[in-house]
Amino acid sequence: MSVTTSRKAQHIAAALDPAVVRRSGPGWPEIELFHEALPELDAEEVELSTDLLGWRLGAPLVVAGMTGGYDGATEINARLARAAERHGLAIGVGSQRTVLDDPSTTASYAVVRECAPTAPVIGNIGASQLIAQGDRPAVTPDDLRSLVDMVHADALAIHLNFLEEAVQPEGDSRTRGCAAAIARAVDALDVPVIVKETGAGMSRSTAARLRDLGVAALDVGGAGGTSFAIIERLRAEQQGDLPQVALGHVLGEWGIPTAAAVAASAGLGLPVIATGGVRSGLDAAKALVLGADVVGVARPLLLAALEGDDAVDTWITQFCLALRTVLLLTGAGSPAALKDKPYVAHGAIRDWLQTLGAVPR
Repeated sequence: MSVTTSRKAQHIAAALDPAVVRRSGPGWPEIELFHEALPELDAEEVELSTDLLGWRLGAPLVVAGMTGGYDGATEINARLARAAERHGLAIGVGSQRTVLDDPSTTASYAVVRECAPTAPVIGNIGASQLIAQGDRPAVTPDDLRSLVDMVHADALAIHLNFLEEAVQPEGDSRTRGCAAAIARAVDALDVPVIVKETGAGMSRSTAARLRDLGVAALDVGGAGGTSFAIIERLRAEQQGDLPQVALGHVLGEWGIPTAAAVAASAGLGLPVIATGGVRSGLDAAKALVLGADVVGVARPLLLAALEGDDAVDTWITQFCLALRTVLLLTGAGSPAALKDKPYVAHGAIRDWLQTLGAVPR
């Protein structure tokens, strides 16, 4: 088993530990929506379907890329993919870096397209892999195209996980040149490129830079859900790497809360995916009112997938029921209509929004 394959299995095991969830949260409790007491809208008129990158989704929900690259990932990805197909959702795969090191892991990724023949599928590679790291060369345009072909992807996500890499005992340390490499990837591929953070959020200046590099959409990956700094701290503890353990303690809560990252990235002309601590349809509604187009969900669906197909369906159904009900109670007939609805922000999130110049309506 390669180092990257082993690490994938360790990540999933660690993600099941409640301790990896950021204590300070994504900011949803500090956003309040206005109740419309006279909505003049029948519940059956509320429409959840949403457009993203030319795809028509059954709800504003992306099954976030989580795993792949080890034996246990195949059935997890199959269950998530079957649910995406049934509910008309987009689905991402976990980082495909592993398959470049170990082609025998291909099936754990390819199963997503096999089980979701019509759903939008998003491939995945890290920005760190786009540049040389020590003795390891950068992935080539042909490598990127092979990753897309592997899962018949409709888009490729390039993830920014420099916080994780910094805490990871064997993490990549080079970052210079990643922006130019992202621009080259955009030019080299025939599918849209989504750039996604992985739990530390995205500032407005970074979002604007990525727009100017030609990316098609932004996944803010805000702080508030699973902290990969904590996951890597737990791995460092297992390895007895005390300096990395200490770093993980210091940076476990690092990042821009998801609510603030959404507001920061909205209004730049790119679709915004709000990932990071979305746990319900109410959370999703708050992300949408702040400017997100859709939300991404990882850990709750991972936990459901470990139980089985029925548990995944139950979670998605409950999510959609809550979101539909919130749309009704705000007088919004669709997810897009929430962008015009008023909201109140308080606490730390209000401070973030004021600093961003995003004054609550």
